[in-house]
Amino acid sequence: MDSRIREAIFKEVAKEPFAQKFGMKLTALDEGYSRVEMSFTRDTENMFGIAHGGTIFAIIDEAFEIASNSHGTVALALSMNITYVSTPSSGCKLIAEAKEFSLTTKTAGYEIKVFDEGGKLIASCQGLVYRTGKPLPFLDK
Repeated sequence: MDSRIREAIFKEVAKEPFAQKFGMKLTALDEGYSRVEMSFTRDTENMFGIAHGGTIFAIIDEAFEIASNSHGTVALALSMNITYVSTPSSGCKLIAEAKEFSLTTKTAGYEIKVFDEGGKLIASCQGLVYRTGKPLPFLDK
């Protein structure tokens, strides 16, 4: 992976308002791959005291966004299909990994999985992006 792209993405994710709001941290990055971590906290529970689906979706979407833009060009989500498998324990660390399984000049497909720190599968997702071909706007900053 181009080190300039890697450094720029790590820098942008660290200051991204959405990632900051959820306490997400990018921990691994390669072309077509990302790993994001966050703590599942009480303020992200639903009315039943379990993880809100939006909490799980948030970390999936963050990993998806990063992996799909890791080639240095802007990629925009076209579709996502999530299966929620189990509920994480309050206070646990959530880990999302996005892996590219197809890549063309115009589209790319990703499998994104969320686990807790013990390796229990929380959710699985497939996502498709449209690849614009435009360079990431923050590469020259």
